[in-house]
Amino acid sequence: MAVPVSLALGSGGARGYAHIGVIREIEARGYEIGAVAGSSMGALVGGLFAAGKMEQFAEWATGLGPLDVIRLLDPTLTASGVIRAERILDIVRDMLGGVTIEELDVPFTAVATDLTNAREIWFQRGPVDTAIRASIAIPGVIAPFELEGRLFADGGILNPLPVMPNSFARVRHSIGVTLGSGEKGGPESGPEESDAAEPAAEGWIARARRSAVEVGGSVTSVVADYFSGSTGADDADVPVAPKLGRVELLNRSLEIVQAALTRHQMASCPPDVLIEVPRTACRTLDFHRATEMIDLGRALAVDALDRAGLTGEEND
Repeated sequence: MAVPVSLALGSGGARGYAHIGVIREIEARGYEIGAVAGSSMGALVGGLFAAGKMEQFAEWATGLGPLDVIRLLDPTLTASGVIRAERILDIVRDMLGGVTIEELDVPFTAVATDLTNAREIWFQRGPVDTAIRASIAIPGVIAPFELEGRLFADGGILNPLPVMPNSFARVRHSIGVTLGSGEKGGPESGPEESDAAEPAAEGWIARARRSAVEVGGSVTSVVADYFSGSTGADDADVPVAPKLGRVELLNRSLEIVQAALTRHQMASCPPDVLIEVPRTACRTLDFHRATEMIDLGRALAVDALDRAGLTGEEND
């Protein structure tokens, strides 16, 4: 009989493709995912998985090139965000077909941030696509979502690794996937870092980092360049780090805050198994790198599950 596990999927933009590889490895070992919660990209992948549409999404995403992603992101200068992202969301909506959270076979929670009331909100009922849209609005990058007079944004603002929504699930093991770990695979915790990743994942991490450096056509960079100098004369007085555009600078600031929040969450409500995707593996908006991130996620899952003794033998 399959042993049930819960899954908390963290926020982190395009690095969230790694969630797909993690889920594939968990299922390949015979475990049953009995509950899933996600923030931002974690909510998107988690919702698609719970609806039985993850593989359809993965097939579509792995076929995207940089120009496809830029067209889908639809860069536009607005007061609340530089990306509409409605074209991508329309594709996700078509895949989901209007299914509600109540209709899913797997309990699902999408975590969003209520900007109006400064609160963390758990979407556990209603249309799946609405819950996803509320969770994925990266501040200053993707416009927030208005619902019933409130503005919702990226769930990772207040909860980058949503373990707590699964706390009442009837499962044997809890698994968390964070997308903002430090250079050596551990949380960004200051001078002391964890040891380097295990050998099975080292190659994938190294290749992903090299690709992030070598690919000059980073979607994140293109979006940043698109808006360079377009926000008014006052920007001339604002110093920007030489290697960080405005979009990247905002993303990096958010990542630092989220890393600190994750450390606090790990101290109060740690999952049984933590799978850590390095922040340097992929830039936030590089959604054309699905294949690399999926493979990296699976390799990291192999190492983490093996270390935790979740080999699948208990499913016999």
